[in-house]
Amino acid sequence: MGSEPPLDQIALPPEIETLRLEPAAPLVVVDVDEVLAMFMRGFEHFLNGHGLEVRLNYFALFQNIFRPGASEHLDVAAGRQLFEMFFETDVEDIDPAPGAREALAALARHASIVILTNAPPQSRAPRARWLVKHGFDYPFVINTGPKGPAVAAIAAMTHGKAAFVDDLLPNLDSVAKEAPDVATFQMVADERLRPLAFEAPDRHPRLDDWKDLGPAIAGAIGIARS
Repeated sequence: MGSEPPLDQIALPPEIETLRLEPAAPLVVVDVDEVLAMFMRGFEHFLNGHGLEVRLNYFALFQNIFRPGASEHLDVAAGRQLFEMFFETDVEDIDPAPGAREALAALARHASIVILTNAPPQSRAPRARWLVKHGFDYPFVINTGPKGPAVAAIAAMTHGKAAFVDDLLPNLDSVAKEAPDVATFQMVADERLRPLAFEAPDRHPRLDDWKDLGPAIAGAIGIARS
């Protein structure tokens, strides 16, 4: 097996070069889907409109999509096409996670906030509109693949303490590998998905409510929430 390329050889999202962060301020990098946004509920509503249903058997997307009455999930390729379509046409029809706006606003009084999402490129404009509409008007980066390299590059722009929040264990592990000084937290906003999520609480504290997560982040980056 070949080793991963060095960090300086990995293609980073171009938006990172345009970020203007306060070098001395703490930093919070936060995911969108199932962290700031109730993604699965929005995607489920979209699928219902196409005559499909969601059965939450796995912490996954395509293995949970079924035609009514079918015993086998929808073909993964067909599911991926629907996923791409959702991000192009309906991604603005998602509810925000309860308490997320207020928690980030409190953190933003003392820290820089950067939103880092893995999403198809066609979602850039609608996702940006969704973020502003729901009070998440912070710098916004679309990433591809593991998030460790992007978080490491963003964290290198500051000398303050940093934290990262995501729902997916592989992204959290990627950040722990590439940016070991960044505190990592797991959150799963949809209560139906919480029992299904892969987790490693010894490595990444898991807090599924922003009322608890906000203060935990504040403590990790050394700020007093006001």
